[in-house]
Amino acid sequence: MIRRAPGWLATSVRNKLLAMALLPLLVVFPLLVLAIAVWSSVTYDRLLITKVRSDLAVARGYFDQVLIEVGSGTRGVARSQRLLHSLQTASADAPLGLPLAAAQQELNLDFLLLYRPDGQPLVSALGARPSTPLPATLTRLLDLSHAPGAHPRAAQIVRLSRDELSAMAPQLLPRLHIPLVPTRNAAPDARRIEDRAMVVLSLQPVLGANDQPLALLVGGVLLNQNLDFIDHINRIVYPEGALPFGSVGTATLFLDDVRITTNVRLFQDQRAIGTRVSQAVRERVLGGGQTWLDRAFVVNDWYVSAYDPLLDAAGERVGMLYVGFLESPFRLVRHAMLALMGLIFLGVMAVSAWFSVRWARSIFKPVEQMNHTMQRVKDGEAARVGARPARDELGALAGHLDQLLDVIDDKTAALRRWGEELDAKVAERTRELEASNASLQLAQQQLVKSEKLAAIGQLTASIAHEINNPIAVMQGNLDLMRETLGEHAQPVKAELQLLDEQVERMRLIVTQLLQYARPTEYAGYVETLDLNQTVHDCLVLVAHLLAQTRIKMVRELQATQRVGFNRQELQQVIINLLINAIQAMPQGGTLRLSTQNWADEHGARGALLQVQDSGPGLAPGVEERLFRPFFTTKNDGNGLGLWISLGLVERYGGAISAGNREDGQNGALFSVRLLTEPQAPEAVNTRDGRPGG
Repeated sequence: MIRRAPGWLATSVRNKLLAMALLPLLVVFPLLVLAIAVWSSVTYDRLLITKVRSDLAVARGYFDQVLIEVGSGTRGVARSQRLLHSLQTASADAPLGLPLAAAQQELNLDFLLLYRPDGQPLVSALGARPSTPLPATLTRLLDLSHAPGAHPRAAQIVRLSRDELSAMAPQLLPRLHIPLVPTRNAAPDARRIEDRAMVVLSLQPVLGANDQPLALLVGGVLLNQNLDFIDHINRIVYPEGALPFGSVGTATLFLDDVRITTNVRLFQDQRAIGTRVSQAVRERVLGGGQTWLDRAFVVNDWYVSAYDPLLDAAGERVGMLYVGFLESPFRLVRHAMLALMGLIFLGVMAVSAWFSVRWARSIFKPVEQMNHTMQRVKDGEAARVGARPARDELGALAGHLDQLLDVIDDKTAALRRWGEELDAKVAERTRELEASNASLQLAQQQLVKSEKLAAIGQLTASIAHEINNPIAVMQGNLDLMRETLGEHAQPVKAELQLLDEQVERMRLIVTQLLQYARPTEYAGYVETLDLNQTVHDCLVLVAHLLAQTRIKMVRELQATQRVGFNRQELQQVIINLLINAIQAMPQGGTLRLSTQNWADEHGARGALLQVQDSGPGLAPGVEERLFRPFFTTKNDGNGLGLWISLGLVERYGGAISAGNREDGQNGALFSVRLLTEPQAPEAVNTRDGRPGG
């Protein structure tokens, strides 16, 4: 059914034209701005992810280069003639530890040790013999390197226990003591201290004649609290001036999910060593072996982050490499760009609206003037439209109307003049025949009447001929205007109809004159509602149903937030839920109604309505189909009530959920979440609900 236009629109061509001109601007421009804003936001996020992906590639490249340098350096020492000669000629005067100490300092290693081929300790670069044989972790690493088909790297990432590192390099133990700091969103962990070691380690055999192994050289770099190492990565990935808008780049090494070395600050001067990564990042990177490329909450702020798993020689994920940069400067720039874009579009829309109003004025102004002129003529005034600058159909129509009014005035004056002349002639002849008898007077009167009718007939025929021509021109122009404008003539249909009526009126005047002269020739808005009051109103409406049952009502109406909804539609939703609950308890029971406030982390606020019965509850499989159209568990139902209720609530950005009670009792629970400010459903989902790290 087509609804009638509002009165202010149906009775004014001005309002119609203004609506036609401004409606596209008020609808299309905001939609265009929204589309561009969404597209730019998505594109901007992709650019940031691409940036952090390339940063991770740089950091990973440097990290791999460190592995290569440690491995190649250790291999070079193992194959050096100096070490071989020292092994063969070691004595008190030429201790074996001297060449190791020089090599350790030259390669910038944290420890360098020699073991016998059977794993028994020989000497360390510090000159002392290691306290225990080769640790079990290194033995397994050595076995993996000798496995068939193995292609061991020169250096590997190794995770060592405190005792294993203590046996090789006890001087590094202070760097292992890392107290764990409680961290937001981290996985639960009962530990309080991280005392394991992550080491870049190289195992190289020292070969003698005939490639017989004489010893095993072990060299490595401890990554725990290795600030110089992580700061160097940060300088490579984010040199000074690499990030615009005042953003800050950071890098971190994780042992499992614990930051063991980082330049992320927990406070102003305290690094966030001992904090942990979020559970979501841990599950994806350490649990699933995937690379995380997304925004994440790092310690105390949001960063555009990249996490990459670190694998040991056995392929086990033992840690993560992280790089990222502060997101807030980029977010502020993005918001500024969107605001500038909105201002530009607003300016363009204002200018376009001004031009549209100007052009619409050129159409409705002539129509208004013609209508006003016809009204003044109808009231007896001598009015004219006047000269029009427009040369379109409306300008031509105004000119023809003025010409028609001029012709009518001329013919009216001529008719008046001829009538006066006729009256003078009749009076003159009457005076001449006053002396005649009654029969002559009667004949004279008949003659006067005949002559008068003849004169009027002749004059009327002349007037009809003169008037019908401009009337035909006007009617032709009106028909031509309708045909030319087509559907665009609909906004001025009422005014064109008025012109048709005035033309028809002039035809009627001419016809009436001819009849006198020749008698023988003719025989539905949104309101801010109190949810508690609305529930009370609905209970009144279903009171007759409750009176027929043995149902006990329990009310816990505690919501103070008002909700944005149509009153009749909200009552329809609540009454439908109440009726369903009443019908679920034919033998009686308890019907509990509760309301409370709610808010989420994105700032959305509203009220929550819960309807709980003590009936049999929802059968298995029913919950999934409950809100589908035509699905019902009743013999006399049509299955549309909950479907319609869901549509009404979602129209205003709310949600309905259903399930069985969670307190161990029988019965169903329906929850209706309503918003204080109605929204559309993709915000909830645009919201960025991605987990932090």
